[in-house]
Amino acid sequence: MSRKAPVNEGSGEIDITEILSRIPHRYPFLLVDRCEEYRPSESIVGIKCVTVNEPFFQGHFPDYPVMPGVLIVEAIAQTGAVLMSKSLEVDVAGKTILFMSLDNCRFRSPVRPGDVIRMPVEVIKHRGDIFKFRGRALVGDKLAAECEFAAMVVETQ
Repeated sequence: MSRKAPVNEGSGEIDITEILSRIPHRYPFLLVDRCEEYRPSESIVGIKCVTVNEPFFQGHFPDYPVMPGVLIVEAIAQTGAVLMSKSLEVDVAGKTILFMSLDNCRFRSPVRPGDVIRMPVEVIKHRGDIFKFRGRALVGDKLAAECEFAAMVVETQ
């Protein structure tokens, strides 16, 4: 009997079980809870449910908790890594996906406990094992952050 959550094949949805099998991040640094609207080598939407229990809120800031902007960007990048891993069927036993660059990054509004971040990521350019992306972080219809970034597949063994 499998303990994996049922996945609606062909639906474009990626659950936490599959995310854990596709990228090496783990708590407290896994910043994507699920993905939707997966289109191979084109786009994906990552979802992060932000709770007051996130470890970074203890120090950022105790009286007015705000998710650090660099972690919002990391969540967007992890969403891109899920898109790459699934599109290229990366063998995570011997390879990983690393962040290469970040451009045109802007922070527009704070992300707070209770927010759900929706992160649409689209491929701008793809050549071999290197992808360039455009990503955004939205809370409701409000833009929290946006950036362009690149990532590549590297051998780990």
